[in-house]
Order: sequence, then structure tokens, then C-alpha cells
Amino acid sequence: MRHRIAGRKLSRPTAHRMSMLRTAVTDLLRHETLQTTDAKAREIRRMAEKVITRGKTNTLHSRRLAAAVLRDKKVLSKLFDELGTRYEDRPGGYTRIVKLGNRKGDAAPMAIIELMP
Repeated sequence: MRHRIAGRKLSRPTAHRMSMLRTAVTDLLRHETLQTTDAKAREIRRMAEKVITRGKTNTLHSRRLAAAVLRDKKVLSKLFDELGTRYEDRPGGYTRIVKLGNRKGDAAPMAIIELMP
């Protein structure tokens, strides 16, 4: 039984999976849109929502916690300068997932994850 077990393994070891998701969240915040598989998009959403919520409070503690996920200093400053002020009145739901259909090569369900305006 999978009671109280959250998240997907995505057929990868833990270190590879966490590195891939950190990079994807950084790219999502940099470009504000990202095309990937549906399962990865749902995991990216989980991390991105938490990081953006951290970006709403501009304290040293929240900056350090966000820097543990985001590896690019420019994206980190964008999070606290632009995105934090953009979403300060929004209680959650900063991302949107739009399904695209299946990929041609392996029929994997594809999706676009993007930041809400």
C-alpha cells in the first residue's frame, strides 16, 4: 500500500531525479514556460509552488531555502524581485499545466507547464 507516500520516482535514482527537478524548476522560473511529459510536469509543479511561496517573503531564511533548490543566482533574484511581488496577493496556484497529447516516438503524454500571469 502507498498510504502517505507522496511523489513519483520517474524511473530514476534519487540524486538524478532531484537534480533533474531542480534544473526544471530553475528553467521554468527563467523562461516561465516549459514543455515536458505530464508526470514530470506534475512533479515540477509541486516544487515550483513551494519555491514561489518562499519568494513571497523576502527574508534571508527564505532566500537560503530557495537557493537550496534554485542553482542560478539570476533566477533567484528574479524570484524575489519580480515573481514574489507578482504573486503576493495570490494564495496559491501559480502554475498551469496544459496537456498536449502523446509524443510521436514513444507515445508519452506531453504537457506544457507555465506560470500564471
